Amino acid sequence: MKNNTTTLHEQSERINFNGTGNSGATVWKLGLDVELRAVAVASQCGRGAIGPARKITREQLLQWVKEKISQGATVCTVYESCGFGYTLHEQLTAAGADSLVTTPMRLNLERKRKNDRMDAQELCARLSRYLSGETHELRAIRIPSRAEQQRRELGRQREFWKRQVRRLENHGRALRIEHEHETLEAGWAGPRKWKRLGPQCSQFVREQLEPVVAQIRSAKAQLDRLSEQIEALVQKEQIPTGLGALTLSLIDGEVCQWERFAHRKAVASYTGCCPSEYSSGPIQRFGAIDRHGNKHLRVLLVEAVWRLLKWQPGCHAKQKYLLKLRHGAKKKIAVALARQLAIDLWRWRTGRASAQELGWSLPKAAQQPKPVLVFTKAQPPRQSVPQGGTQLDAAADLKRSSLRMGAFHPKLLPQVQARHRGRRSLLATARIGAGDRENPRLTSTGSCLLREQTEPWQKATKQK
Repeated sequence: MKNNTTTLHEQSERINFNGTGNSGATVWKLGLDVELRAVAVASQCGRGAIGPARKITREQLLQWVKEKISQGATVCTVYESCGFGYTLHEQLTAAGADSLVTTPMRLNLERKRKNDRMDAQELCARLSRYLSGETHELRAIRIPSRAEQQRRELGRQREFWKRQVRRLENHGRALRIEHEHETLEAGWAGPRKWKRLGPQCSQFVREQLEPVVAQIRSAKAQLDRLSEQIEALVQKEQIPTGLGALTLSLIDGEVCQWERFAHRKAVASYTGCCPSEYSSGPIQRFGAIDRHGNKHLRVLLVEAVWRLLKWQPGCHAKQKYLLKLRHGAKKKIAVALARQLAIDLWRWRTGRASAQELGWSLPKAAQQPKPVLVFTKAQPPRQSVPQGGTQLDAAADLKRSSLRMGAFHPKLLPQVQARHRGRRSLLATARIGAGDRENPRLTSTGSCLLREQTEPWQKATKQK
């Protein structure tokens, strides 16, 4: 007996991607699985069945979307965020489609089969339920603007060059360990350190390391340029002590826009520092952090916490965990403080709280430079005297550095000591030595003699 019932597969064959099945419908739902050269597309027209997915090029997909939009239809698309960025989303939006980008997820939990066409069909089914009101089916993400993407990329490029420098330095270290059983100290590729360490290496190792040195210096130059460019974005702001302009600018770049968070729980969830949970009934169990968030932001927050613990002793978040910091696991507390720091930054950047209300101390204003001492009376020019200073130099030298460096002629030192027998101060002795050099008397032998200088009490004794 022939079975006249229509199977679901036969129904799906009637709904082709070119719209020959239910062409009267006005809403098209597309599930996309994106590749580099092609896109796997599964479509649903209205509330009909989801047709089998097929692969087409991006140009064909965009052309089809434009045709349906020109006919008055509504096209809704969804695909998972991936390494291809948001270029396809921008192109679909420009073509007139309602594009949605969702977080990566495990689409089929039951079957141990996965391919691009199956993923596209599952995304299309979830999109249909999402548009019907079941918003838990997809986790739509916010699409950053082109300017926000470029600012975020500055920080990630800096992290790339930072890893490159570390990799090249470790490569040079491993090379010398293998061939000479010696290592290289930190920052060995610097100009001064390489000038000292280069001759210590063998000729073969030195020839292999010289190109590596050039690459390290080039990577560090690029790293410095990116750091200056990132710091310049928040240069005019008053930043709490210990946070740093570089860290704050990197955090702002990863968040893109602080105002997009409606409440503190959304901020904490975006960091991925929330604890995992496995609870049932009266039993409540918390585990490690779920890491469902921005990993770059999480690293920046944890690094900033360790600095703020030192430079912000009055921080309210620190006072909250003070007892646990003394007697608990400090690394776990640092992660909890990173979550709290993200919330505090959200409050501060959106104007909900000031830095003083959060317990942060701001750097003091730069002190005004002291006025330069201006002489109202014209000063005589200094006279340059070899092997020491003039009388003015000795008088102005409070630390007596000129005396230690020879304010008077070395040959006259024994004569000065014998004549004055320690009755004069070092400053007066320097004056005598300087005066003798400025106006010396030469004998027939050409030697310098001291001028006759006597104290006032000696002159009075001679007159009597």
